[in-house]
Amino acid sequence: MRETENERAGRVRELVAAHLPGYGVETVALLGEGEENIAFEVNGELIVRFAREPDAARVGREARLLATVADLSPLPVPEPRFTVPDEGCLAYFELPGVPLIDVAPAGGPVAAALGEFLNALHAVPISRLDGLVDTDDEPPAAWLEEAAQIYPTVREAMPVVHRGPVEAFLSTPPPPGPRDLVFSHNDLGIEHVLVDPAAWTVTGDIDWSDAAITDPAHDFGLLYRDLGPAALDLALRAYGTGLHDGIRTRAAFYARCAVLEDMAYGLRPGHGKYLDKSLPALDWLFPG
Repeated sequence: MRETENERAGRVRELVAAHLPGYGVETVALLGEGEENIAFEVNGELIVRFAREPDAARVGREARLLATVADLSPLPVPEPRFTVPDEGCLAYFELPGVPLIDVAPAGGPVAAALGEFLNALHAVPISRLDGLVDTDDEPPAAWLEEAAQIYPTVREAMPVVHRGPVEAFLSTPPPPGPRDLVFSHNDLGIEHVLVDPAAWTVTGDIDWSDAAITDPAHDFGLLYRDLGPAALDLALRAYGTGLHDGIRTRAAFYARCAVLEDMAYGLRPGHGKYLDKSLPALDWLFPG
């Protein structure tokens, strides 16, 4: 039987008491629910996150990965305070800032900071991540096939002007895959980017559960999906490393596939903000 929110909140209290003795729990609130995780906030500062499908090995790896990434990343990342692998539980104190999905995006300085961030990650020798991340090398053809399966579920929620361009995209062969794979966050949507909305600076990147050895274009595709073409240009400029034609082409492809996935998620009860951010993106991803 699936636990209720109150039952899980009670379990949060028990785990914090066991693993952080002396830390008084005054409040426990549901912070958010994603496709893979559910997170609670304790005392407005401690995040206790549970995987929907607990995987003890994966939680342990993620904790070790975060410790490694903290030494590599130019941006702050969560620092684990405790794990309960059998329950898919990872706890860490909040980073400052608010998720970019919850504020009106300002692409310029944020995009440049994320381009520099991806440059640092992609330069890490893969051997340094041995045993910490998997390889995600799903071919573009598989992405396109999945997007085609999702499209009928979101078609009616999509303005008519975009349906033809989407259908044309789904009938067009995908671009070639990458020549080389790199270490990356692999889920760098704006829900995982924390910002100071007063200064428009990036204050952290969260949820590293999908980090992998993967196509360097994938995270750029999510930035393009969420922040638009000008932000992609700024991110690539900050990224450097020479020619970007292949990355740009695949980033556009991933963005178009990913926006359909986000629309489908946004149609679920309680997740409307994903639909709200996806509908404007159709203007640059699938112009009529």
